[in-house]
Amino acid sequence: MGERNAKLVRAYVRVYGRVQGVFFRASTCDVARRLGLTGYVRNLPDGSVEAVFEGKEESVKKAVEWCRRGPPLARVDRIEVRYEEYRGEYDGFFIRY
Repeated sequence: MGERNAKLVRAYVRVYGRVQGVFFRASTCDVARRLGLTGYVRNLPDGSVEAVFEGKEESVKKAVEWCRRGPPLARVDRIEVRYEEYRGEYDGFFIRY
């Protein structure tokens, strides 16, 4: 019963540190897809990584927590998270270039 009524949320995430060139985007994409989330991840010119996760609140929170560590070669210095209204604007989870 609770599964059908799960709250849908959106999280905007910026990750700072050594997060480009360490498979951060590909790993984030794998994690998000495994969790059934939609949205995107991309590198930004300042060296940070931006991600938007949409889906069930519990799954979005798991993806955000994963971003605090990242893949093995990453070094996450800090992360900014902003929860927003769910929009349902994505058909899947993908890497933006």
